[in-house]
Amino acid sequence: MKDRIAFQGELGAYSHQACSEARPDMTPVPCHTFEDVINAVRSGDADFAMLPVENSTYGRVADIHRMLPESGLHILDEAFVRVRISLLALPGAVLDDIKTVRAHLVLLPQSAGFLSSHGITGIAAADSAGAAADLARKKTADEGVLAASMAAEIYGLDILANDIEDQGHNTTRFLIMGRDADHTRRGKQGMMTTFVFEVRNIPAALYKAMGGFATNGINMTKLESYMVDGSFTATRFYADIDGHPDDANVKLAMEELDYFTNSVSILGVYPADQRR
Repeated sequence: MKDRIAFQGELGAYSHQACSEARPDMTPVPCHTFEDVINAVRSGDADFAMLPVENSTYGRVADIHRMLPESGLHILDEAFVRVRISLLALPGAVLDDIKTVRAHLVLLPQSAGFLSSHGITGIAAADSAGAAADLARKKTADEGVLAASMAAEIYGLDILANDIEDQGHNTTRFLIMGRDADHTRRGKQGMMTTFVFEVRNIPAALYKAMGGFATNGINMTKLESYMVDGSFTATRFYADIDGHPDDANVKLAMEELDYFTNSVSILGVYPADQRR
């Protein structure tokens, strides 16, 4: 039996595209919410999770950083997926027929230039692949959908235009997660370590906690803060660094971090994607 990989959205979503590109030998399992993705892996209904964490155009994906520490899952890999936006419509339609398009809210501003130049109005939808499924079912002649090109094949739609995004660098970073941690050294591009921590309530605690990474020559590629349990005083930080916890300089930095924090939890040790 093939391994199953869960993702949020309908078949044809960009997360489905990520599964197909990064794990083509696995069976994709669509889920309604991010929580459903995590629960599918925890319950054994899926073996792995594909979760988006950030996009080069609109930034971090809301709520993911909050969910990961409590998920009980471990980061095993990362995958960078180029987001190419296609305009889909019913078979036989031409671009001049399209008056409105439906798409996930984040896709509309990313293709604003194309839509404006063709006099097309964008309407927000909960899910772009779901909007494609709706269009195939309702058969609205003057309506289109912005989605991944694979959604056209799945739902029997035509592609009227490809690569209509305004920014040519539009890329989403995904994390592949599983029930069991894997800290083995693997990959060809070096290792990444992701962890969360809460600083102690002392002056300049964050500055002092970060000092160990600077003095030990460690590149911190991400540092995000977010509130814990709605408190304005309890702040948790999410961090990505280049390196493995067994590296001598990483060990020293983590020891210094531990001194200035109330808690530190490693979420994953995994190979860096070659597109980093």
